[in-house]
Amino acid sequence: MLRESYTAIVERSQGLSHQFATEPYECGWASEAIFFVRTLETEGDIAGAILRVQISPDGIRWRDEGTSLTLTDDEVDFCKVRHFGNWLRVVGELPDGARMKAIIALSLKA
Repeated sequence: MLRESYTAIVERSQGLSHQFATEPYECGWASEAIFFVRTLETEGDIAGAILRVQISPDGIRWRDEGTSLTLTDDEVDFCKVRHFGNWLRVVGELPDGARMKAIIALSLKA
């Protein structure tokens, strides 16, 4: 049996600074997810900043799921998520004076 998969771009090259959240994505059909963060440009030091995965039953009210990823100096960082509800997003906070442009993708598999 061929598994279904889909990749959604939830953040596309926007300038991120201070506190931010990606677009929420409804993905209750999937059994596993991977967030990929591809850093395009940086201003200041973003290494060590932590992004947290959040879940929601309705896309409105959010709670931390428990998975996080720490940004590095690499071009791509990622984290894996299992046992989530219907909606996913990533939130983060960059240090004062730091900015980044990134593509954040959510790869889903059923």
